[in-house]
Amino acid sequence: MSTKTSKAGSAKIKYTSEPIEAKVVRDFLPPPEELAFREEGVKVTIALSKKSVDFFKSEASKHHTQYQRMIRKLIDTYVDTYAEPLTPRPTRAARKPGRAQ
Repeated sequence: MSTKTSKAGSAKIKYTSEPIEAKVVRDFLPPPEELAFREEGVKVTIALSKKSVDFFKSEASKHHTQYQRMIRKLIDTYVDTYAEPLTPRPTRAARKPGRAQ
């Protein structure tokens, strides 16, 4: 058994030679054919502000990707978030008969 002091200097880690309990993790990665799948694209023409395009071009160059791809991903993420309500909206209570509307 050995003892190691952490960088903070206050806590010590004790190592033992106990057996390691291993468990099999279900394969959660998609198969290669799903990774190669490209969603059908639709060409559109859109006018964006200069500051938006400059921002995405700058970020795209930092991350070695295409700025159009980043914009497309942003829009897809927005759609995935707002396409279906996350929680059901409350409905308005029906008005009582005899009341003016």
